[in-house]
Amino acid sequence: TMADSKPLLVLENFIAGKFVPCSSYIDSYDPSTGDVYCRVPDSGKEEVEAAVKAAKAAFPIWSSKSPLERSQILNKLADLIEHDLEAFAQAESKDQGKTITFARTVDIPRAVYNFRFFASSILHHTTECTEMANMGCVHYTSRAPVGVAGLISPWNLPLYLLTWKIAPAIACGNTVVAKPSEMTSVTAWMMCKLLEKAGVPHGVVNVVFGTGSKAGEALVCHPDVPLISFTGSTLTAQRITEKSAPHCKRLSLELGGKNPAIVFDDADLSQCIPTTLRSSFANQGEICLCTSRIFVQRGIYSEFLKRFVAEAKKWKVGNPSDPTVDVGALISKEHLEKVRSYVKKAQAEGARVLCGEGVDSLALPTGNQKGYFMLPTVITEVKDKSCCMQEEIFGPVTCVVAFDTEEEVIERANSVKYGLAATVWSSNVGRVHRVARRLQSGLVWTNCWLVRDLNLPFGGMKASGVGREGAKDSYEFFTEVKTITIKH
Repeated sequence: TMADSKPLLVLENFIAGKFVPCSSYIDSYDPSTGDVYCRVPDSGKEEVEAAVKAAKAAFPIWSSKSPLERSQILNKLADLIEHDLEAFAQAESKDQGKTITFARTVDIPRAVYNFRFFASSILHHTTECTEMANMGCVHYTSRAPVGVAGLISPWNLPLYLLTWKIAPAIACGNTVVAKPSEMTSVTAWMMCKLLEKAGVPHGVVNVVFGTGSKAGEALVCHPDVPLISFTGSTLTAQRITEKSAPHCKRLSLELGGKNPAIVFDDADLSQCIPTTLRSSFANQGEICLCTSRIFVQRGIYSEFLKRFVAEAKKWKVGNPSDPTVDVGALISKEHLEKVRSYVKKAQAEGARVLCGEGVDSLALPTGNQKGYFMLPTVITEVKDKSCCMQEEIFGPVTCVVAFDTEEEVIERANSVKYGLAATVWSSNVGRVHRVARRLQSGLVWTNCWLVRDLNLPFGGMKASGVGREGAKDSYEFFTEVKTITIKH
């Protein structure tokens, strides 16, 4: 057929400033059609070895540049990505399945901003100094880059999350070996084409494509990679922790969430409902910060449910390149099956599915019949102990349940292994502060969702991760601190 004759896009690893072919490749699918459209290097030990060697060789020169010199290069790279914003957005949408609107307005602008943000923040860090006059001593701290950073990023926000690691790592003077997800590697490869033009010296940024079990493992186990920054599943993070332990590596782990929204009966529903729809279904629900447990106070429970379901049914699912579409395709056939299986389990346990999967019919455009699509799905009458209320589903599925008291809802919201994000909806200021303090959550949004100040710490508690990212936090992670004492 015509479709099969289109030449596949073939990616290559980027090592020491050059694109290098690989001996074997993995197929990458277009989630909106189910067709293979790209071949991604299936890298392993050898490729990682070459990349680490290049990064090590580039470290002395890069780390000795002034923060200002590095800042100028990061700003140039941001400008180049911004100049190609539309091409990057199209590629991200096709590769990941997300809507073109989301890629244009969220993913690529944020990737650009990540570079600009760290280009600026690197210029403003200060170190500490204390005096011991009675001892005739002065102490001060000094910070230096650590070396080669291993960066492993996921498939849900591909360039956005990769640049959130690369930018602080190189701003601080480290060199990097990055491994994007094998399912969404195209925008990382496109970024590599801009590095030389931005003035990034060869070997400072190396990108090795491949699977976690081969390329990721080789990177995590490499003795010359002292830092690993990873965003992804808790299960993979456990493996990374075990594999890196013998080398005493420094880890930053940003993992899953089972994020609650708590809606009190004095919430402004005209704000709450549209925002909670977004926090449940944006990017197909494939964001670690998405809301998947909605606790609504009994007084407004039935009104909330009626309005929420009515609005959820209006979300349009279809071809991601259609600018009027709200929900694109899920990342893979396997992932779609997994998300669907949670809905089936909920039904088997006696929960009610009010809209979406298995309840409403999904009409798809002709070319998208084989794509991995699913309607926004709302489940109710589900028990707190159910896997649907305990495990991260990572799809367009949310559970809505009732609660009576503040005390009760805090306990229930905290009753999962995760602790990444939460949202609280109330017009009572005192209550908002009380509840926010007691939620076991690294981020709490009140009467809003996903409003980010990159200066402030980002990350989770419990099984949602280790460490924080942000201006100060990323700087501390990507540098080694030294205390120097001088007797005079």
